[in-house]
Amino acid sequence: MVRPRYKRLVDNIFPEDPEDGLVKANMEKLTFYALSAPEKLDRIGAYLSERLSRDVARHRYGYVCIAMEALDQLLMACHCQSINLFVESFLKMVRKLLEADKPNLQILGTNSFVKFANIEEDTASYHRSYDFFVSRFSEMCHSSYEDPDIRTKIRMAGINGLQGVVRKTVNDDLQSNIWDPQHMDKIVPSLLFNLQSGEGTESRSPSPLQASEKEKESPAELTERCFRELLGRAAYGNIKNAVTPVLMHLDNHSLWEGKTFAVRCFKIIMYSIQSQHSHLVIQQLLGHLDANSKNSATVRAGIVEVLLEAAAIASSGSVGPTVLEVFNTLLRQLRLSVDYELTGSYDASGNIGIKIIKTHEERQLQEAVIRTIGSFANTLPTYQRSEVMLFIMGKIPVPGVHPALTNAGFQTTNMLTALPNSFLEPLLSFSLMEDPEVRLLVLTILLSVIDRHDNTPKFSSISIISDISVLKLKVDKCSRQDNLFMKKHAQQLYRHIYLACKEQSSGPQHFETLYTLLALISMELANEEVVVDLIRLALALQELAQTNEESLSVYNRCAVHALSAAYLNLICQLTTVPTFCQHIHEVIEMRQKEVPFLLPEDEKCSITGMLPASLEKLEGDVLFQQSKITEVLGGSGYNTDRLATPYIPQFTGNTHLSTLKCSIGPLSICPSKDIVIVSAVQQYRSVCVSSVDSVGMEEQERERRRQVVEKFQKAPFEEIAAHCGNTFPMFSLSALPRPPPSPSGTISSGYGQTQSRSVPVYEMKFPDLCVY
Repeated sequence: MVRPRYKRLVDNIFPEDPEDGLVKANMEKLTFYALSAPEKLDRIGAYLSERLSRDVARHRYGYVCIAMEALDQLLMACHCQSINLFVESFLKMVRKLLEADKPNLQILGTNSFVKFANIEEDTASYHRSYDFFVSRFSEMCHSSYEDPDIRTKIRMAGINGLQGVVRKTVNDDLQSNIWDPQHMDKIVPSLLFNLQSGEGTESRSPSPLQASEKEKESPAELTERCFRELLGRAAYGNIKNAVTPVLMHLDNHSLWEGKTFAVRCFKIIMYSIQSQHSHLVIQQLLGHLDANSKNSATVRAGIVEVLLEAAAIASSGSVGPTVLEVFNTLLRQLRLSVDYELTGSYDASGNIGIKIIKTHEERQLQEAVIRTIGSFANTLPTYQRSEVMLFIMGKIPVPGVHPALTNAGFQTTNMLTALPNSFLEPLLSFSLMEDPEVRLLVLTILLSVIDRHDNTPKFSSISIISDISVLKLKVDKCSRQDNLFMKKHAQQLYRHIYLACKEQSSGPQHFETLYTLLALISMELANEEVVVDLIRLALALQELAQTNEESLSVYNRCAVHALSAAYLNLICQLTTVPTFCQHIHEVIEMRQKEVPFLLPEDEKCSITGMLPASLEKLEGDVLFQQSKITEVLGGSGYNTDRLATPYIPQFTGNTHLSTLKCSIGPLSICPSKDIVIVSAVQQYRSVCVSSVDSVGMEEQERERRRQVVEKFQKAPFEEIAAHCGNTFPMFSLSALPRPPPSPSGTISSGYGQTQSRSVPVYEMKFPDLCVY
């Protein structure tokens, strides 16, 4: 019987000695025949498959290699409608090789599959399945072959095979979806297993195009390229299925604690996916953080560190539509960590947790959360940062403070919207807390919002500057909105600056920040009326340190004197009134000769023991004279009536917060440009600690209020008057005939000319205890 021609052509490509290789001339004849009669292609494939199976069974591996080479050439040459049937024979032979226990055959089959994967077929296949190849290539990625060189080759073949499967199926809608969990749960862990083996190699971003030839031969480097390609092909709906196995792998192998590998994985992910999908990865990380709420602090800290890196890579605004939910999740984790730290248990009911809670690990987690919130804030448009501040402040659980926060867009040119009353009032309330770190954070927040021309670094330390022109200050004319802001809130700001100087626990940083705050108000928000009020405030601070009714320490009194001197030196140069500057400089020169410890340059003298043991009441030329300043400024057109009236802080707002204590350790202030957000979160953590027993404190507060009301309802008038006089001396009966100064003082009718006005009762400021 005559053999069919296609069989004879196939037989002729095999030499008698397999070491001679493929008979090229006969291979060209077979290829020409296949192209001329494409209907015979499937039969050629079936016959080659039959021969290959027989040769594998007989261990004739030379002929096996020749058969695969012939198949490869036919695949590359034949792009026609009949190729689908030929591919079935081809894949059958590749599968036969992959199932063999010989590493060389497995590698040979993989190489042929990769060549096939790079072919773009003209027609789609409705029945082809790659499930076996996904499973087999994944298994090869985990090879544990004894010989390390062969093991490496098998693993690299597995990686190449997975890359080929992805290329072949990712854009073919007729194939089973490669993004399904059943496939991703095999592919992704296999890649991560090999990536981890080269953990010492730094990941390059965004792509490893500069790798040397030696590096390209490593499984880790090959894995990274394959992983990047996989992620780069992921569409919007496939991101979750690609990232979930990564999270599971890091969980199953306890890789969060080390953080290095987890961070490397997500750097690859964030740089590889399309930028508009970044927020999907972030949301998955946030959900995973919630799912691990009762896991160890090191695990949670690892997830948070990964979030931090992801936020830094994500493009601006990539947090997605649920901006506040991101911060809500992080704040919730911050609060949980504080609870764990204080209760020593992961169980809210108070039962001792199975795992031992380590305080220092919880603190490290809290710091990581705060840094991450700052990093997220950096990706937001500026108008959203104010909303985030309001959101965070609204979650601070301080007894007695329930601000009705409203949304306010942040605009650097308008302080009314940057610091709305709904945000400013609760913020300033925290400046009355006893914890010095919280007070410092409040001041830092104010600096960040008020400074619109980056002048803060120029006032970072208190000093006597002989010529402020060297600072090259950026000053714009005070706008109408800024004037309205100061008319509305100036007295609140002055009062809190004054009270901050009365705190015994204030240190050098507090006074430096207060000096910066005074300077920025002068730069950003000062009109003639504000300048006068600030000078009155500086003189009032001098009087505070002089009379020492608060029994301040010697250091604090000297620091207040230094603060007053440094600010008056600055403001006199800003007013450009020669006689005012002359008086200030004369006092400073006298202090340098007689009492140098009252100047800022000597503020650190307490460290060297150069401060006096006690500070007697000062007199004469070492003090700034209110009468002299009133005289020289009045001659230059300033409001002499206001200057002649000593500054008295108006007690308004929630004064009970001054007794609220926070028992926490030292907090570090983040130097990030997003200090506003970070500082607000620092406060949130601080107050979370203090509010563990908030229920009991609220009950005490209600009881105190009830007693106050009852006292003012039943006590005789003389007793009430005496109590008010003792509590608020400036509101004693002897002071009542003279009305308190108006917040706006006088009405200016022209430069240097003023017109007095009476103060309506409804504008007068009374203490809480005087109002029924």
